[in-house]
Amino acid sequence: MAAKDDASAGTLGHYSRNADDFRAGTWGHDVSQNIGALLDALSMRPGAAGAGPFSILDFGCGPGRDLLAWSRLGHEAVGLDGAGEFVRMAREASGCEVLHQDFLALDLPPQRFDGIFANASLFHVPSAELPRVLAQLRAALKEGGILFSSNPRGEDVEGWSGERYGVWHSLAGWRSYLVAAGFMELRHYYRPDGLPREQQPWLASVWRKI
Repeated sequence: MAAKDDASAGTLGHYSRNADDFRAGTWGHDVSQNIGALLDALSMRPGAAGAGPFSILDFGCGPGRDLLAWSRLGHEAVGLDGAGEFVRMAREASGCEVLHQDFLALDLPPQRFDGIFANASLFHVPSAELPRVLAQLRAALKEGGILFSSNPRGEDVEGWSGERYGVWHSLAGWRSYLVAAGFMELRHYYRPDGLPREQQPWLASVWRKI
């Protein structure tokens, strides 16, 4: 396993060097199913104020595609990314507050957010650091807050894929981390929707803070 500093520096360096290409290649991706999954869970919480507006942390917001979507839906959206180029892009695209923080060196306000949207981001956290990072995210959620995550699925292996470090979690493996961190599973599904399972490389899951 790579040292955490090497994993973080290598991955962030890749994204910073390739920020323009990444934005061009991902800006048109449709993640409305994932946004809807988080909103559904937020609206069904006991005592929830219907459809919001909600306070959302877009964890690993990249160039700001989903941050802009959250803002346009009327929610109070805050972005977070460790790559400086992505932070600049996200601020310009959305006009939202964007925190420049490494995933492995978080400094988040306690009980600040109704929901956390971690779309294609948490898989970059080395498994040895994941319990601590999940505890920090849990602490940043309000009581009963919701965490959405989407990760490339696999057999609980980790390592380098080119210049990026990642962990390919199985459903059982991912569950073990989230349950240990104090979350209750609400649902999970595979993406892209409507394809055979072998053609669905992404595992999405929705969790409530308990």
